[in-house]
Amino acid sequence: MNTSLKNPDRCRWLAVVVFAIAMAWVESAVVFYLRSMIDRIEPYQPNPLPIIGGFGPVEAVREAATMVMLFAVGALAGRNWRARLGYSAIAFGVWDIFYYVFLKMICGWPHSLSDWDILFLLPLPWWGPVWAPVAIALLMIAWGTLASQFEQADTIRPLRRLWLLNFSGIVIALYVFMEDCLHARHGGVDAIRNVLPKHFSSMIFCLALGLMAAPVMHLGWQIWSPALKKNATIAVEERLSCQGSPQN
Repeated sequence: MNTSLKNPDRCRWLAVVVFAIAMAWVESAVVFYLRSMIDRIEPYQPNPLPIIGGFGPVEAVREAATMVMLFAVGALAGRNWRARLGYSAIAFGVWDIFYYVFLKMICGWPHSLSDWDILFLLPLPWWGPVWAPVAIALLMIAWGTLASQFEQADTIRPLRRLWLLNFSGIVIALYVFMEDCLHARHGGVDAIRNVLPKHFSSMIFCLALGLMAAPVMHLGWQIWSPALKKNATIAVEERLSCQGSPQN
């Protein structure tokens, strides 16, 4: 094994990206239809989640189904667990970014990266400026590309403490997204539904983003570090030598 980029992997990467872009258009169209029907093209306004028929439960299941499809394409594209996770991360990141690109093309929203958006509904509504999910999406694309496009020798192993940092960053980011809804939870469902956040904790979110980036930076350093490349090459040559030597 080596850390070279192979053409078949490029084709898989491109196929996953094309799939995610197509899914992003479907997602943008569906959201445009829903927001047009409830007069919420711009989500940041009073009564942001009005009750209309059975839209709420159906929308929650649709969001879950979207996640299943994104992870399914990653599972189909990858040849091992690392590549499967990588392709799933790429699909999610590309889908998320182009969702906003296509919404901008369809209805002119968002006006800027600082516009508030309802990012997700499970388990509570997530609120944040558009730039926040886009930053996470770029991070996912970077990690997914490194994990899926480069074969790694046995000398390159993920460190548990890095994933612990990543998980900590995810928890902090989720708290920032749901902070206002968590504070309103004692008021019941109606209070949560009517939350309009006033402040986004940008500094805390950037800290979370830095923690989430730990595995990305470490993986990139491992792939392109000259010393690690040399050790990986030696390890591969030794393994091939042992496999090719005659057995007694």
